[in-house]
Amino acid sequence: MKKRSLSFYLLLAFFCLFVLFLYGPMITIFILSLQGPEGTLTFPVRSFGVYWLGQVFQEQRVGNFVEPFLRSLLLGLVVMAVTIVCSVLASMGFRQRFKGSTVVFYLTVASLIVPSILISLGIGVVFQVLGWSTNWFSSGLGAHLTWTLPIAFLIMLGIFNRFDPAYEEAARDLGASDPKTFWEIVLPLIAPSLLGVGLLVFTLSYDEFTRTSLVSGQNNTLPLEIFGMTTNVTSPALYALGTLTTLFSASVILLAYAAYTVISRRQRT
Repeated sequence: MKKRSLSFYLLLAFFCLFVLFLYGPMITIFILSLQGPEGTLTFPVRSFGVYWLGQVFQEQRVGNFVEPFLRSLLLGLVVMAVTIVCSVLASMGFRQRFKGSTVVFYLTVASLIVPSILISLGIGVVFQVLGWSTNWFSSGLGAHLTWTLPIAFLIMLGIFNRFDPAYEEAARDLGASDPKTFWEIVLPLIAPSLLGVGLLVFTLSYDEFTRTSLVSGQNNTLPLEIFGMTTNVTSPALYALGTLTTLFSASVILLAYAAYTVISRRQRT
């Protein structure tokens, strides 16, 4: 048996520390959320149970978790739909060179280099000047799109750069119109990539805090509600919420993977 060198054990120790640093906080949250009614915010755990998981769905001393979760869920779905449509159309437009394309490209991705809090502040000022009220479904939607659209656009550009235009040319030679070529040739081929982009965009919107902080109006999204409750909720209910949202995110990933598997099988057949 080959003897392990010292560098191997050092790298193994570093990797173990990295995994502990990455997943340690999440494991701690899971453990502290599974406590009985007498549970506290710190160790040691006095008793195990699912009491606080049920308390997440109850009215808290200040605010609640259910309505902000529904807002974040709805906002994330809308952002995902708008981002996918706009990024696909924009990336297809950039498949051909046009005058001013470089300027348009850099203007599109410029919001990625601007601090998020300035984006939120700028949108809030614009709405104030125009006399519009800020809300999570209007100004909040715009704030999220300044984050998700450029990222999805860059990803879709990379996807279409690898796309073989011979498929489209063959469809047109057979008499297919441009819309039919897109729906029956292009869309099925990029569908797995769109699934991944949609999942990424939904996650970015669902977790977004800074860009929503100044433009959400009177109704908070889930990240803002959690931040506001950190100074008021002194129970493991916050940990239970973290556990439930993690399970929700894992479920979304599993559903996306199942959809990807189905799409891939259909493409093979």
